[in-house]
Amino acid sequence: MTTTADTPIDTDYEVVIGLEVHSQLLTRSKMFCSCSTNYANAAPNTHVCPVCMGMPGVLPVINQKAVQYTIMTALALNCSIPEYSKFDRKSYHYPDLMKGYQISQYDIPLSSDGYLVIEHNGQERRIGITRVHLEEDTARSLHRPGYTLIDVNRAGTPLMEIVSEPDMRSPEEARLYMQKLREILIYIGVSSGRMEEGSLRCDANVSVRPRGQQKLGVKTEIKNMNSFRSVERALEYEARRQIEVLRNGGTIRQETRGWIETKGITVTQRVKEKADDYRYFPEPDLPPLIINRASVEEIRRQLSELPDERRARYQKEYGLSAQDANVLTEDKTLGDYFEQVVAASPVKDRLVRAKAASNWVLSEVVRLLKANSIGVQDSPLKPAALANLLDLLDRERITGKQAKEVLDEAFATGEMPEAIVERKGIKPPISDLSTLERIIEEVIARNEKAVNDYRNGKLNAIQSLIGQVMKQTRGQAKIDVVRPLLQKKLEETQG
Repeated sequence: MTTTADTPIDTDYEVVIGLEVHSQLLTRSKMFCSCSTNYANAAPNTHVCPVCMGMPGVLPVINQKAVQYTIMTALALNCSIPEYSKFDRKSYHYPDLMKGYQISQYDIPLSSDGYLVIEHNGQERRIGITRVHLEEDTARSLHRPGYTLIDVNRAGTPLMEIVSEPDMRSPEEARLYMQKLREILIYIGVSSGRMEEGSLRCDANVSVRPRGQQKLGVKTEIKNMNSFRSVERALEYEARRQIEVLRNGGTIRQETRGWIETKGITVTQRVKEKADDYRYFPEPDLPPLIINRASVEEIRRQLSELPDERRARYQKEYGLSAQDANVLTEDKTLGDYFEQVVAASPVKDRLVRAKAASNWVLSEVVRLLKANSIGVQDSPLKPAALANLLDLLDRERITGKQAKEVLDEAFATGEMPEAIVERKGIKPPISDLSTLERIIEEVIARNEKAVNDYRNGKLNAIQSLIGQVMKQTRGQAKIDVVRPLLQKKLEETQG
């Protein structure tokens, strides 16, 4: 059965989803030692020390910046911050856990009771945030045929975990939640948000229950999802699998399942542990955290503008449509670029310039970025250059057609548009209507077939005539002037 965004997976069952999102924090050093977190292209096991390798007798030291980033995220997610918190030992034995336990947080995390608002099918949905807490990342396992290698470079990297309430009711809602959460983390500067690199990872808890039942069903946890599409597909598959098991009279067992992207299925990895299995107890090598209220308020003041606030401001301050405001804010760097173009514009009417800047950024600039497979932060076309191009258009120094050609060259060379116009000797648009009318008359006389097609109801034939006018004027004519003049001449000469 195929589904759409508005169609439930099964009308007899309700899907219940909660997400545990892990985000590496953009700190310079690891969570409990001074080793660098800049290990992306480093040789295996070169960013390590006795602390992150779990050697006996070593003592961890808390990374203050990681704590601040976690509190900042919690504030952005409307969480409450306690006056006291602590770290705990979470004991379990896997090859990628160097000490045989992980330093994490259990009963008194750095925050709790928050929420995040998503929009689904035109409706706002408030998803509860159970907690945002801090822990250390594990080493990385590299599986080979018959054996596994361990790279300890990642071990000890500050890892923030954001745990949602089981408030999502479809795989699509889970994807929207993940996208919104990633957007916020990037905006406030605590995470790169790169799922493909593992700096943002998601585990999903999913269960199903008969529609109308309040009691939650038995949940399974899904791991190994490295994209928004993977999250949605994995949840869709697992929900259908559970419903089929129940319809056939079976029972769901609490377990951890892995998502296999190439096959589009989940498979059993292990029976799910419970909190008792982890044997949590307060970390004896770390002091408790006393969270000063003044420090929390200072972190709150440092919070940058959040995506929803920017969207609302773009509509109110710049008069942009909701759609344009959404696209410009989905990518923070694109929104920053747009605002820099507006700021660099020497015009009094910012509303007019903002709308023009939005149109050019979302159409031509995005086109060039995609064609060159780069982000706007790497664009050779600086905001001041686009502002210069828009200024040339406002002064009617160039036509829209010429502007696109100049933009392509400015993007390729990094040269200012005005310098390109002068260097290439581009003449200003033809403003003499009598000259333009004479050229139009010549085009009509030389293109009998296109003229007859237009007069016989094939209105698109006028495009061919406009093209001829533009060719004869070498692009100096303005299309919005040519079209009405051409239509008028065609009507005058008919009959």
